[in-house]
Formats: sequence, structure tokens, C-alpha cells
Amino acid sequence: MSSTYSSSTFKGIGFMCLGVFCLALGDAITKWLGEVHSPLQIIFFRTLVSLPLIALIARFNGGLRTLTTRRPGVHLLRGLIFSGTMICFMWGLTLLPLAETTAIAFAAPLFVTLLSVPLLGERVDGPTLAATLLGFLGVLVVIRPGGASFQPGALVVVGAAVFYALTMLTARRYGDREHLWAMVFYTTLVPLAVSAMTLPWVWQTPAPLHWPAFLVAGVLGVGAMTGLTLAFRYAPAALVAPFDYTALLWAVGLGWWFWGEVPDLWVFVGGTMIIASGLAIAHHERRTTLKRRPTA
Repeated sequence: MSSTYSSSTFKGIGFMCLGVFCLALGDAITKWLGEVHSPLQIIFFRTLVSLPLIALIARFNGGLRTLTTRRPGVHLLRGLIFSGTMICFMWGLTLLPLAETTAIAFAAPLFVTLLSVPLLGERVDGPTLAATLLGFLGVLVVIRPGGASFQPGALVVVGAAVFYALTMLTARRYGDREHLWAMVFYTTLVPLAVSAMTLPWVWQTPAPLHWPAFLVAGVLGVGAMTGLTLAFRYAPAALVAPFDYTALLWAVGLGWWFWGEVPDLWVFVGGTMIIASGLAIAHHERRTTLKRRPTA
């Protein structure tokens, strides 16, 4: 049983890292599109592309019956929460540089760790909490209080972090009761409906080069949501959440690639603290779990 648990745990970590990579690349594309288009219009096209892909994947992984549900209220709630995540984060991308936006969004795993106790009944011991706080301090090193990231736009990204944490926690709370593709499908359908209602006020005709960008962003959205949902199905929220910090590495690379951004020394110092906190939590949780299991 010990080896089975270990395999499940590392599957969760792997899916989290994959989902985060898809998110990071999608964020870079979104920031570029956001120079011209409203965040709501970007959400519309991303979800419009994602939804049929999700249905197609479900069709070949259990059939469309996997999209049925007896908990429409739960899916509506998750969809609305995720709509808040997308709106706030994409808006934040238009207000702040990519690296700063990503750094502030790293508050989400801290919220997950703290909220997993009252909302999921999970236990977070002292070492886990200390390591999580170390990661948050790493975020502060990256953004440096009093710097440009502490603008009104930063508060928008903090709001996205809270919504994102709630989205991840609901995936953990209801993931065992609903089929994966039903959760992904309805969490995408609701933002599509919300953003579609705003189009008459925010519409901007895309340039030819923007159409494939919307397509790629939509595909990445499917990969991200699938990875994150599977991550919280395979492993506890407090364990996999810190691996969201790997987005910092992708943000640095993508920021340099697309905009020529070269992070200073403090970004690397803070990033090291953040990654160290995630690895420390994973190691501590694994050792604690193995100690609690019977040897015979």
C-alpha cells in the first residue's frame, strides 16, 4: 500500500507541474493578446476553443455520458469561481509585467494550504506551514514590497489568487464524486457563458495573427485544467499546491523570450526559496505519511 500511495502522490505532483506549464505559456499568449483585446473577449475565445476539445476527449474516454452530473449547482459554483479567477488574472496581466503578475499569484498555494484545514478538514502541521510561509517570503523577495508590483493592479491579481485557491480546493473536495471530464467541461462552460454576455460591450475584431493565438491559448487551457484537476484528485491539496511555484521558472523564461525581460538577482533568490519550500513540503509530507502507516 505504501508504494501505491507513493505512486499516486507523485502522479499528482507531475500533473500539477504539467498543468502549470500550460498555464504559464497560455498566460504569455494572453498577455500579448491583452495588448489589443479585452480580458473578457480573450476568455470567450479561449473557452470557445476549449469546450469542444473537452467534449471530444470525453467522447473517447468513457463517452459523452461522462459529462452528465447530478450536482449542477456544484459545477455552477466552480464555474463562477473560475470565472473570477480568469477575469482577475487576465486583467492583471494587462496591468503588470508577466513576472510580477506570476509572483503575486503565488499567494494562491498559501491560501490553499491555509483554507484546506477549515474547508477540507486536512491537517497542516508546523513544518508544512513553515515551509509554505517560506515560499510566501520568497514571493515577497521577488516582488519587493514598495516596488512597482504594489499598485492597484496587484490587488486584482491577489483577488485572482484567492479565486484560484478556491477552484483548486473544490476540485479536491468534489473530484472523487464527479467524473473528471464533467468537472472540466462545466468549469469551462460557465466562463464561456459569462464572457459571451459581455461581448457587445468589449468586442474588438481580431487581426489575422490573433486567430491562431486564440486557438493555441484554448488548447493550453484544456491541458492546464486537466492537469490541475488530476493533481488534486491524486494527492492532498497541501502537498501538490506548492508545485504551482514552478510557474516562476516558466515566467522567467517566457518573459525573456517574448519581451526581453531579464530578472535581477532577487528574482532568482526568491525563486530558490519558493522552489525549496515546495520540495521541503513534498519531502516532509511523504515521510510523515510513511511513518503513520502500519509496517505489518
